[in-house]
Amino acid sequence: MTVRTRFAPSPTGFLHIGGARTALFSWAYARHHGGTFILRIEDTDVERSTPEAVQAILDGMQWLGLGHDEGPFYQMQRMDRYKQVISEMLLAGSAYRCYMTKDELDALRAEQEARKQKPRYDGRWRPETGKTLPPPPDGIPYVVRFRNPATGVVAWDDKVKGRIEFANSELDDFIISRADGTPTYNFCVVVDDRDMAITHVIRGDDHVNNTPRQINLLQALGAPVPQYAHLSMILGDDGQKLSKRHGAVSVMQYDDDGYLPEAVLNYLARLGWSHGDDEIFSMEQFVEWFDLDHITASAAQFNTEKLNWLNAHYIKQADLHRLGDEVTQRLARQGVSIAGGPEITAVLALYRDRAGNLNELADAVHPFYVMPHPGEEIRAQHLTEVALNALLALRQRLSTTPWQTAELGQAVKQTAAELGLKMPHVAIPLRVALLGLPQSPAIDAVLEVLGRERVLTRLDAVLPC
Repeated sequence: MTVRTRFAPSPTGFLHIGGARTALFSWAYARHHGGTFILRIEDTDVERSTPEAVQAILDGMQWLGLGHDEGPFYQMQRMDRYKQVISEMLLAGSAYRCYMTKDELDALRAEQEARKQKPRYDGRWRPETGKTLPPPPDGIPYVVRFRNPATGVVAWDDKVKGRIEFANSELDDFIISRADGTPTYNFCVVVDDRDMAITHVIRGDDHVNNTPRQINLLQALGAPVPQYAHLSMILGDDGQKLSKRHGAVSVMQYDDDGYLPEAVLNYLARLGWSHGDDEIFSMEQFVEWFDLDHITASAAQFNTEKLNWLNAHYIKQADLHRLGDEVTQRLARQGVSIAGGPEITAVLALYRDRAGNLNELADAVHPFYVMPHPGEEIRAQHLTEVALNALLALRQRLSTTPWQTAELGQAVKQTAAELGLKMPHVAIPLRVALLGLPQSPAIDAVLEVLGRERVLTRLDAVLPC
């Protein structure tokens, strides 16, 4: 059997963390088994589906690097296929037309609730042996209902939750085609899964109640039943159900917030799945290790602190040229160009061990690409008369000092020693003059990266004429 999985989001909103984890697990399972990963957009909710949401899903998948092998398929483009299957089911007797009006259905539900019964369709238009149905009423639109088995149980061995059973008596004859002819969600999913030969359905456990209906439909169509794995929900840091108030609305918000996709993927992989005590691993390792047997049935709890720790790790390990591209884009959005400034990779090498995300990294390197303008308070505190005299002496020395880290560091030390000052009394004013800030990485490294011309120009800007 060739493994075929699918990720089937509804474009009524952005790709969120829960959906991204589902996509990751479905993608990894297909990759682990040398199978096929399919992307399907379930866009039959016309009122709520938007092109912007579709694009957000595609952008999120691309940013995460979860490439699909087939698709994207759009359910709205498969309407003719759904109607064909409904016609076949009507002919086969596995579905039937129901002319029950909305008023009749409302009255039935009110009656059942009054008797403290579970509201459900009573099968009044269901064909049965020996049952005489009234003639179809004129002018009344009909829905098409699935003829669900009346007895027995529908069961499956869920790869996450174990054995699950539903009594067919608890499942009424649900609608598969509305009065306007549009097919319903559960029906479209079943036709798609059959036509696309899906072997494994990995999805959130909010779909557990849909599964018995879908299995019965598949069996009525003579189609093989996939294996199901229902993933438990993700809780926020506070232990409550993950929602918009817990952070990112969209996966792409993590990009905006300065996270690397590999950090997000690594973190998502550990939300409900484990491989021993391994915390940090590549996607290649994840694909090699991933199975459905080590997914926990209990809810996973989102931990922003751990995600930040992972992101900092991946920033430290990332290729400097790649970081340069990311930071350059972020600086450009702030109106800052790196043209004419020091080599971005050299600047990033000074700061990346200090940054938790790309935005922090961009903010850290920002002073290297704009002329600093320290405020009055910082000038008064650090650019005193004694400090300016030290910087003037240092400037004269730096004009001829060989421009390597060791020699530059020695120049600062010698200046301090000659003036009877402690090292910080020269280095801190120097940082303020060069970057507008009293803190930075090692001052000799900062000098080397900025370059002689920029250093002298920035010193001249604060020194008295």
